[in-house]
Amino acid sequence: MQKIKITHYFFEGFWFAAWLFTIGFLQLSFFKGLLAIILWPFFLGEFFAPGI
Repeated sequence: MQKIKITHYFFEGFWFAAWLFTIGFLQLSFFKGLLAIILWPFFLGEFFAPGI
């Protein structure tokens, strides 16, 4: 049986662009922006993950 992988390049690009816009809109410093890029996915995943 073959596995089929579906990718959503448009949504990923839009997500990243919105993310960068948010960092710029909040006028975060470079270091805080870098932390946001690294840490936000973790905390969003923890928040939206189904109860395990």
